[in-house]
Amino acid sequence: MGKRLDAEMMTLALRLARKGLGRTWPNPMVGAVVVKRGNIVGAGWHKQYGGPHAEVNALKQAGRRAKEATLYLNLEPCSHHGKTPPCAEAVIRAGVARVVCALRDPNPKVLGQGFRRLRAAGVRVEVGLQRRAAKKLNEVFIKRVTTGLPFVVCKSALSLDGKIACVSGESRWITGQAARRYAHHLRSLSDAVIIGQGTALQDNPRLTVRHGRAGRTGKPVRVILWGRAPIPKTLAMLSKAGSWPVIIATARIFPRGSWDRRGVEIWHLPGKDGRVDLAALLRRLAERGASQVLVEGGAEVQAGFLGLTGGRGEILADQIQFIYAPKVIGGREAPGPVGGAGVSHPSQALALRQCAWRLLGADMLCVAELERNTTRAGATRRARGGK
Repeated sequence: MGKRLDAEMMTLALRLARKGLGRTWPNPMVGAVVVKRGNIVGAGWHKQYGGPHAEVNALKQAGRRAKEATLYLNLEPCSHHGKTPPCAEAVIRAGVARVVCALRDPNPKVLGQGFRRLRAAGVRVEVGLQRRAAKKLNEVFIKRVTTGLPFVVCKSALSLDGKIACVSGESRWITGQAARRYAHHLRSLSDAVIIGQGTALQDNPRLTVRHGRAGRTGKPVRVILWGRAPIPKTLAMLSKAGSWPVIIATARIFPRGSWDRRGVEIWHLPGKDGRVDLAALLRRLAERGASQVLVEGGAEVQAGFLGLTGGRGEILADQIQFIYAPKVIGGREAPGPVGGAGVSHPSQALALRQCAWRLLGADMLCVAELERNTTRAGATRRARGGK
């Protein structure tokens, strides 16, 4: 019964933690359950950034019943002063006898110190239960605190034969209403949404969140990677730039002037052949506080983040989300979701892991993870049997 109860309570802690999705960044999502003599006496989660942490909420509900109880957590209690006092101290003061935790906090400010404080105070600590699920839940937070960069999601909507638009360039709408609502949900969880100049000119999107709730920032900043073309003042994104942030990221020099008055930020970034250095863009967005960014650009922008533009392309994306519609568009010149130079042999293709599929109405969503910090050159060496 002990192991079964532990598993059930950790599952509950993870479910509670997920309630903070999109609200807690740059903090992690954490859930907490207090159990005494087999009964739940307290439960809580971290509801929003700057608010009380999960442990505090659960212990407050438990009150005096927390003494000699077991506390279940999906992430190590913090041990430092931030927006709130250290949670490890709150656990000790409450008299908790045992802590069962899924994962050590990778944040260098914590990194085992919370556990050390608990053990030094005589609290029994067990770590590792449902570790994989806990890592998956907080993959955005883990990426941010271990690399200093935001978690990058590449999203595309395409037909079953792999087309994101017709030969005319028309793409509205390939997927159905349920898929489009899901796309807005993805935006609502992001701190920034990125497209390229081609998508801005061809589709003229607003890139707003029109379905579902907005995330922690309220409104994800809209980023356009701009090349050499003049910027038309008729772009839909610019019409509300003052109330919904817009960044034009470019490797060329644009005079700011009137754009500043329209509420548009111009970011001059390093680049080559007129293309923005995407790694530099991600670093700049991280400095701005971005935890997750969504790439909705066309084929060339997606190729850039996937490291498929040619040469030693670094993989900057962490996850792809492709939504397939049960349609066949055809056309030799109709664009696909990923451009660039591609690979010369199937053995060099990007290998995806943890692929998961689900229905969105009549459409099918595929979510898969990518291994970062690998290059096309490295893939070529592996294909040839090299090291």
